[in-house]
Amino acid sequence: MSIDTIVYDKNTKVSGIALIDDGIVKDIEIIGQNQILAGNVYLGKITKKISLAMGGEGFFVNIGENKDGLLNCEEGDSRLIEGQSVVVQVVQESHAEKHAKVVRSVQLPGKYLVYCPYRMEVKVSNKIEDKSQIEELIETVKQNTAQEGWVMRTVCVSATPEEIKAEMDELRAKYEEIRLKARNSHAPEILYRESDSVVNYINAYAARGSLQKIVTNDHNLEKQIEKLNLEVVISQSPFEDCGVDEVIGEALEKTIVLKSGGRITIEETKACVAIDVDSGGAFSYGHINSLNEEAATEIARQIRLRNLSGRIVIDFAGRSEYRYIKPLLGILEEGLQDDLNKSRIIGLSHGGLVEIIRVRRRASLLEIMSRECKHCHGTGRVEKDG
Repeated sequence: MSIDTIVYDKNTKVSGIALIDDGIVKDIEIIGQNQILAGNVYLGKITKKISLAMGGEGFFVNIGENKDGLLNCEEGDSRLIEGQSVVVQVVQESHAEKHAKVVRSVQLPGKYLVYCPYRMEVKVSNKIEDKSQIEELIETVKQNTAQEGWVMRTVCVSATPEEIKAEMDELRAKYEEIRLKARNSHAPEILYRESDSVVNYINAYAARGSLQKIVTNDHNLEKQIEKLNLEVVISQSPFEDCGVDEVIGEALEKTIVLKSGGRITIEETKACVAIDVDSGGAFSYGHINSLNEEAATEIARQIRLRNLSGRIVIDFAGRSEYRYIKPLLGILEEGLQDDLNKSRIIGLSHGGLVEIIRVRRRASLLEIMSRECKHCHGTGRVEKDG
């Protein structure tokens, strides 16, 4: 996916990132300033030991903001006791009624490496097929490592040994800051806050050569990226000026009207995301096929815009035989191929439904931007009078 414009809107409560290509918003990410993000490190306090499925054990850990994280004993220690302080890192954010998942084995990602102070090995990303390409860099890491672990990321193939050494020192220093802060803090306390991903987006799309412009209200960002020689437009209301607010409003609606006259209805439930494609009264197979193709393109876009994740089930219009659905699977795969959240299109179920599994990084746009109605409790319906 090519992106020519990135919009970054930051205020005291939230920061928002929008990826735009040829005037069309492709992706939106909204992050609350106090949001418990994957990657955050906390000094937590054990509040309760619990029994888990399959005979497992775990702990609830108070990590602040009146929220508990779930620590599995496989990652923790069954000898922990209630009231004990423990350093944990969030690996999966909370969703609906599920607690955030935390672990004790802290990992700190850099541009080229991931620092794993609790490991004692050097690993290389599986995406690097030609390992001989980075033999010198692997040797550089091994020569500068003692009683610690590292994962060499895909992008490290473009780094020099000097850049690798510098990042190793930087990540070690960051971890030492976390250790020192933990010693002088009282649980619950945040020790390290994962920065929002705008710079990562900018670096990624600038490297691809498609990125041309940044629209933002953050002057600090302008300084961070000045070496990239991109056009930077300072705006008081970046999302409003670029039409992102309007797109967010549309993405919070259940129903999307297609140009062909059909409709897509999206329902987020606790078990899965259900997507239904309605033909809008069309009956000819030619019309339904083209409608489904338009719907598949829009569904891939909406999955990213709304940050839909977990199990996603799609009921396309018309007949559900594989020969009719196969082209739609290709459209979905193409629309999700550059998605930062890994997606797997399982295919067509026996019931004629298309199933997708998408990794959950953080809450959906609907969860972040709204709350359940206290009158209808999320059904969208109210009791009839009389």
